[in-house]
Amino acid sequence: MAQYLEIHPENPQLRLIHRAIETIRSGGVIVYPTDSAYAIACQIDNKQALERIRRIRQLDEKHNFTLVCKDLAQVSSFSKIGNDAFRLIKSLTPDAFTFILEATKEVPRRLQHPKKKTIGICIPKNSIAQKLLDELGEPLFTTTLILPPDEEALSQPYEIRERMDDLVDLIIDAGVIEYQPTTIIDCTEGNCVIVRQGKGLAPMLN
Repeated sequence: MAQYLEIHPENPQLRLIHRAIETIRSGGVIVYPTDSAYAIACQIDNKQALERIRRIRQLDEKHNFTLVCKDLAQVSSFSKIGNDAFRLIKSLTPDAFTFILEATKEVPRRLQHPKKKTIGICIPKNSIAQKLLDELGEPLFTTTLILPPDEEALSQPYEIRERMDDLVDLIIDAGVIEYQPTTIIDCTEGNCVIVRQGKGLAPMLN
């Protein structure tokens, strides 16, 4: 049975954030809010927790995973960023964007795309996500909370609790978050190109 924490979406209670971090550091899997949806997360170097998330989402090895980072300095440790991509990411974040970048050796191979050796990177604006990242001191391995056979992420905390209680170790309730996919921008080929238009707006690329 998962721990269930009601955390204020604008002013997260630090003692509850610390409980979530304890769960992450002990190898647990959590549900937490992002800018575009609720998501499932774990520590980036915990293979067992990652495999639990794969099973929950029924994902194959070709699925693109995302590292949620607190800032550009953290992004630079886990991905190779050209000058143009750096300026673009700096101008658009924090917000609901996922940037596809070439992964560095700091990224465990199991998190990278098996052929392209890429990783998705997000810098969230969400207050709870930012506080988790600040206190944890490292990125969170993350994937959107879309349960098979659903096509959209769960948005209602009561439904998340009902369906995820036996599958994860901790659930953060931050109120209703309607699913709005992030905008995905591929920066691996020199030019940055929108490959999925979502919630984030990047008029300079249109």
